[in-house]
Amino acid sequence: MSTTRRHKETHRMWNGDALDLDAYLAHLGHDGDRAPTLATLRALHRAHVLSVRWENVEAVLRKSRSLDLTSVQARLIGSPLGGTCFEHVTLYAAALERLGFRFSAIQGRVQMGATSIRPATHAMVVVELEGKRWLSDIGFGASPLEPIELTDATDTTDGVWAYRLRREEVTPGADGWALYQPTDEGDGWLVRHTFTLDPQYPIDLRVTNHYGASSPQSPFSDRLVAQRIHPDRRHMLDNRTLTTTRPGVRPETRELERHEVPKVLADVFGVELPVDDAALLVSKLT
Repeated sequence: MSTTRRHKETHRMWNGDALDLDAYLAHLGHDGDRAPTLATLRALHRAHVLSVRWENVEAVLRKSRSLDLTSVQARLIGSPLGGTCFEHVTLYAAALERLGFRFSAIQGRVQMGATSIRPATHAMVVVELEGKRWLSDIGFGASPLEPIELTDATDTTDGVWAYRLRREEVTPGADGWALYQPTDEGDGWLVRHTFTLDPQYPIDLRVTNHYGASSPQSPFSDRLVAQRIHPDRRHMLDNRTLTTTRPGVRPETRELERHEVPKVLADVFGVELPVDDAALLVSKLT
């Protein structure tokens, strides 16, 4: 296969032509420029993070999550439901492809301060613009509100939340990148996740997504997690523990009763479950 043909097939692999781009941008509230520029990337990244919901209910209830674009669109922009990083990146990559951005999907290891080697189960996007590379991590749940320039000395803030990016050994003998965030106590930094720049393709995301949704070893196959970020606070629901974090303030936590969970999902996270799914979820909570 020629290099030109391979590049063309790679360029359209995210199925951007099948995306309802107008519906996606309307969901984001984006009516600005669609040219593939840094300004457009920043606007799309921020709008996606603030408006597309993050939850893993489908995995908890059915041990599966579909990544075909039709299903992802229907769930993330056609209903009051959400998804994990794999659905988010599937949708976002289709939009970037349709708009003419040059990018690669990558996967990373979520550490959150852990020192052991964790599985590479977090999907992100790296975008190339004007000779620079930008980490566009829109699917973390509590994602940065702006893309982060990929350099070895990036210390940045999106206006409220601070991040630090460093090049370092991420597994024994393998160099990569580590994204840091401040500790909850505010007295240092912890590694949020590590990653390399090895390009990932839709088939790679489908494999990792299957593990995340169905494996007993996956933390997301049987434990409810929902996340939402605002410019001034983050919310996270881990099973029945609701945590609210604000910059420079110790997190607030509250243990919910099982029957409270569907209402909190709707009121705090914007996730409105069908009645039958809400009842089934309550029955599965511990």
